Amino acid sequence: MSSHKRVRWSVFVISIVMWLLMAAVAALAQNSLSVTRASAFAVSPRVVDLNDDNEQHPATERRRHPLPNRDGQNGQNQDDDARQQNPEPRVKAFPRPSFNGIGANGFAPPDTNIAVGPNHIVETVNLRYAVYNKSGALLVGPKALSALWSPLGAPCGANTGSDPIAQYDKVADRWVVTQMGSTSAPYFECIAVSQTGDPTGSFFLYSFAFNSTLNDYPKFGVWPTATNSAYLATYNLFANGAVSTRGGLCAYDRAAMLAGAAAPVSICFTITNDGGYLPSDLDGSTPPLDGTPGYFATFETLSSLRIYTLKPNFGNPNASVLTQATPDLAVTLFTQACGGATCIPQAGTTQLLDSLGDRLMYRLAFRMFPDHEALVVNHSVGTATTVGVRWYELRAPVSATGAFSVFQQGTFSPADGIYRWMGSAAMDRAGDIALGYSASSTSIHPAIRYTGRTPSDPAGTMGTEASLIEGPGSQTGGLSRWGDYTALRIDPSDDCTFWYANEYLPANGSFNWTTFIGSFKFSGCPEGGPDFSISASPASQTVLKGNSTTYTVTVTPAGGFTGTVTLSASGLPIGASASFNPGTITTSGSSTMTVTTSASTPPGTYTLIITGSSGNLTHSTTVTLVVTGPSPDFAITATPPTRIVGRPASTTYTSTVTPLNGFSGAVSFSVSGLPSRTTASFNPASVNGRGTSTMTVSTRTLFRMPIPFSLWTIHPRSVSGRGFPYLPEPGT
Repeated sequence: MSSHKRVRWSVFVISIVMWLLMAAVAALAQNSLSVTRASAFAVSPRVVDLNDDNEQHPATERRRHPLPNRDGQNGQNQDDDARQQNPEPRVKAFPRPSFNGIGANGFAPPDTNIAVGPNHIVETVNLRYAVYNKSGALLVGPKALSALWSPLGAPCGANTGSDPIAQYDKVADRWVVTQMGSTSAPYFECIAVSQTGDPTGSFFLYSFAFNSTLNDYPKFGVWPTATNSAYLATYNLFANGAVSTRGGLCAYDRAAMLAGAAAPVSICFTITNDGGYLPSDLDGSTPPLDGTPGYFATFETLSSLRIYTLKPNFGNPNASVLTQATPDLAVTLFTQACGGATCIPQAGTTQLLDSLGDRLMYRLAFRMFPDHEALVVNHSVGTATTVGVRWYELRAPVSATGAFSVFQQGTFSPADGIYRWMGSAAMDRAGDIALGYSASSTSIHPAIRYTGRTPSDPAGTMGTEASLIEGPGSQTGGLSRWGDYTALRIDPSDDCTFWYANEYLPANGSFNWTTFIGSFKFSGCPEGGPDFSISASPASQTVLKGNSTTYTVTVTPAGGFTGTVTLSASGLPIGASASFNPGTITTSGSSTMTVTTSASTPPGTYTLIITGSSGNLTHSTTVTLVVTGPSPDFAITATPPTRIVGRPASTTYTSTVTPLNGFSGAVSFSVSGLPSRTTASFNPASVNGRGTSTMTVSTRTLFRMPIPFSLWTIHPRSVSGRGFPYLPEPGT
């Protein structure tokens, strides 16, 4: 047996042993549930009105909190049986507009991230954010992230956090910006949700407390299922900011946060002795089927991926269910890049860069197709003498159960001596997969490049790479941190264009990084073909439960679309139904959606998803339904119904107040209709919410003659027409 094969066999044996040990530990671990509500809520000023951030902060290197070592190779890269050393012979995707993003402000690494909407690109880096149009014109910023959360006060408004993420929620046409609230205890997560589709406007602001546990490396995904929709999140949790103890898998109440609720629920499960998870994040216009749980993935061993599913229940949080998908998904054996540490070379310096090879790299991109569901994700691996990008496409049948398997995998690492790492992966509407990443070696400065594949390419392969920018400089000065993560996004306008953001150095130095935002597209993606859009008005309706309300749904064709669109609605509350008149629209037109509630429909605010389908084309829009209950009220009864009393004498009645629809106010009693020389008193004179009072009626002698029969009524001030019949005994 050759020495190379003996080494690979030993690696395999070690991996199996480690897997068995970790499986045993996992079997003993107890996954715990915690349910919290936002600790603070506020509304931001308009973003465009906030002051720009022109401050240059002191040079600060953000500490990396490493995950438990799952490599076992002491940082030595091994070759990879999934390695693609010879790319497919042509470039698969071609550049489109590109421009420089936010530059350095004293912190490293930059934590580069972007979100892309119909007309805007929002970029976040460590402590800053900016808004651009798609031509690269700077519309807002750069602003300090702390300015966005300033109405919350410290810590979110104190600019001490890091790890920001920007998201565009396509189904709701909203923007989400998040960051850690603090790098020292007490720890918080800060979340901002835009009030409209304009990222330069105002945001709903939230902070969620993690107390003495550091919520490191937070990553967010949009999961817009029809009911119990969520913003999914993952964390690497460190007790007292130092000891790695758990991975955190969380879901935040998306519907409540979109509605601006003051105290939305977060549901978090912790996984003992584990970490490095990513949450699923929707791409495309088709949301997951209703009831589909959120997915969370990590590489569990050097030859397996682990997936958890989380079904949040925001109405009854303790009924939320976390399930480990079994068995783990077997993948081709790999080694962590640089053993999970630092080994990336650069031209002109001996300074090495951090690989972050101990975790999956953002994002875990999810997409619905007519015949299957797909997840794509990547991480950095060792490839003998260099580092490459390992990528996976996972597939499952279209269902709400998500039984994923490995459809294909590959390690992109051409045999040219260049290290490729810090990747991000995504898939367009045609099934084309792209990878963006950093590239560096002893002969080139860190560059930003990408590659891609089409569905017709051989499984596990990518095409020839292309460059977005070749960096002019290398990072020096003892600074090893790089990237922390990057972001490859799909443009929602065409569902074809990829946008990628990463860092590079404009010259040799440290803490002088800048970011670059580039775009590219596969020629085979059917941009501009027949399509349609769907809209609904008004944006919100309020209805008393048991009644109905209507919305107008409009279909607008594009690109010569002449098909028939079938309408449906989801996200309806219990006891409610929706109907469309007409139920289909050909080419263009409008339909009236009638939403009918029942007496059993719970009051609350609901996000309804209206979906239009025509063949393989599916588009959705959302409206808000506010269901109210009857106004608080009370009822009053009296016993007995009749009393006979002489003069002079007294008698009593018992009045009972019963609350209706949550009534809890004070009810004061009074009486009217008494005959002359008759008085009445109440004990007590009032009750709160519910209770009884004794009314005593006293008569005195008036004169000695017969008194005709009379009927008098006694009623409280709050309700007229409800009383006590009083029949006096004739005097003599």
